[in-house]
Amino acid sequence: MDKLDNVIFYTIEKAIKSYRRYGQKKLRENGLKITIDQWLVIKNIMDNPSISQQEIAEKVFKDNASVTRIIDLLFKAKYIRRSVNKTDRRKTNLVVTEEGVNLVNEVYKVVLEYRATALQGISRQEIDATTKVLSAIIGNCK
Repeated sequence: MDKLDNVIFYTIEKAIKSYRRYGQKKLRENGLKITIDQWLVIKNIMDNPSISQQEIAEKVFKDNASVTRIIDLLFKAKYIRRSVNKTDRRKTNLVVTEEGVNLVNEVYKVVLEYRATALQGISRQEIDATTKVLSAIIGNCK
């Protein structure tokens, strides 16, 4: 049996968790009262104005219940507005408020900084090769 540290999937998970913890720490240090998951949801709404809650869940790798809770928090914080879809009353339209847009932009500045730190000392070729390998794994698992 392989040691966990020798299993690529364990290392991938460890890297993702480390990166997210580091990112969350940097957001807090910059006085930004939002989680990475909340930022991912609001950024997806901003980038895809007609996105459904199901599509958000798929894009941020969360279940519908988690996305509902995040949307409720963003709504209470006045970062998004909700309205009933005029053509399908079962759906809700989500719109990022001006305050939400400002927050997304502030968070993005910090994201760029901690992303650069995380990738420090890693060449473009290494990033491309890693992306290629990870994309192949994703394809193999579909």
